[in-house]
Amino acid sequence: MPSSSSCRRARTSASCAICATLLLVLAACSPVFNWREVPLQGGELVALLPCKPDRAERQMPLGDQSVRVDMAGCETGGATFAVAHANAADATQAQAWMNAWRMQAYAQWAGARVEESPAGVVRAALAPAPLRLDASLPPADRSAPARQASLLWFAHRNRDGTVALYQATVLGSPSSPEAVENFFSGLRLPG
Repeated sequence: MPSSSSCRRARTSASCAICATLLLVLAACSPVFNWREVPLQGGELVALLPCKPDRAERQMPLGDQSVRVDMAGCETGGATFAVAHANAADATQAQAWMNAWRMQAYAQWAGARVEESPAGVVRAALAPAPLRLDASLPPADRSAPARQASLLWFAHRNRDGTVALYQATVLGSPSSPEAVENFFSGLRLPG
């Protein structure tokens, strides 16, 4: 017959195991990626962001012009998720701005492995055509993670005839492997 002290130890061990399991379950219930729909100011796009966004506006050099760009973005799960928007007068100007944005990305990722490919965004304009860029820069130190970025440019003709140009960006390595695709596929333009 077991002694009363060994029974107490068994109950204490069982209680600790239950508490540890409960803590793991509670930790799993607090999501790192809390996806939400966010309308982007100045455009007709609704973005699916994994956290509550901060918003900003700034002047950005695009080609030979300084352009007002609206942004919404947040950081969670090891990555920054952001969408930037600018309104161009027409498709020609939107294409020039997109080329300038693209060249800025190449300059920022000089020395990185860069893959560029056509992209699909539902209801995006055909000109400028949607384009995706994925960049990865090996770490200088083997213990550090690689620097990574995924960028997606696309445009949409507004009702007033102007062209909304967008850059969606994921900077870093999200802790969830499907986060980049969830973010990009969650970009919704009006019908």
